[in-house]
Amino acid sequence: MGAQRTPRETWIEEGLRTLAAKGVDAVRIEALAKALGVTKGGFYGYFTDRNALLEAMLDTWEQESVGEVLERVRNLDDEPREKIRLAGQLTLSADRLLPVDLAIRDWARRDEAAAERLRRVDNARMTLLREMISTFCDDPDEIEARSLLAFSLAIGSHFLATDHPGHTHSEVRAMAADIVLNRPRSH
Repeated sequence: MGAQRTPRETWIEEGLRTLAAKGVDAVRIEALAKALGVTKGGFYGYFTDRNALLEAMLDTWEQESVGEVLERVRNLDDEPREKIRLAGQLTLSADRLLPVDLAIRDWARRDEAAAERLRRVDNARMTLLREMISTFCDDPDEIEARSLLAFSLAIGSHFLATDHPGHTHSEVRAMAADIVLNRPRSH
């Protein structure tokens, strides 16, 4: 009986975990094999080289953070502001996708292929925001500005290390989202 082969998805998943924890330079075939407790020979049954793995990692991230999220959000029978909240929750609050998203942003600063993929993902996210915000806002300039502010809030707040006297970071983010999305404040 032959040895069980490590599934392709396991290599990709370990690559994404490593990317999120240590950055793209740490995504090395030997290191992944060691982390998985397997030899690197099985890797070549699925991928021609490291670049093929990196491309597959980007494919997986894009599918999970845009394809699956947009499908869930668009199939949700709910108010547009709630759809925006759910999209943000699924992609940028999630324990798994947020660290990968932030690591890809760092990687994209130095790699044009990663930058192009990030641009495509961010454009899909902005398109969703524009669609949802246009349901309660008529001015095209205001739609664009609110979309940018909402997306900047979702991404940028993870880079801030500031105190909010009298409030938690989450409370202030929620208040900012209410302003951007023109929601009545809940006290």
